[in-house]
Amino acid sequence: MKKGLDHIGIAVRDLEGSINFYIHVLGGELVDRYRSEAAGVESEIAIIDIEGARTELLMPTNNTTSPIARFIKQKGKGVHHIAYRVDNLDIAIKDLKKEDIRVMEHTRRVNKHGRRLIYLNPADTEGT
Repeated sequence: MKKGLDHIGIAVRDLEGSINFYIHVLGGELVDRYRSEAAGVESEIAIIDIEGARTELLMPTNNTTSPIARFIKQKGKGVHHIAYRVDNLDIAIKDLKKEDIRVMEHTRRVNKHGRRLIYLNPADTEGT
């Protein structure tokens, strides 16, 4: 199965300042910006493209229930996740389970762009 890096998710406290850095300092392009109040997301998200490499900037919109807010409280701002693209998510999940990599079923969803996703247990992926 073909696999590849899709994007890196960065937890931020100041979305405007972070967008400014990625656009003006790194030369990126803002390709999308949206707010999601879905349970387990509760973030404002900016997608930046730098010569084909994508970064998602994630700022919590609810400081008590957002997983991004919890992440920032525990670890500070920074890399929250690394997303990989696969040809078939269902097959990829079966393959991961064969290798004793746990998936976090409660995170399974379809994002704004119609892409299916699920998070892996960070304990099985070196903390990311």
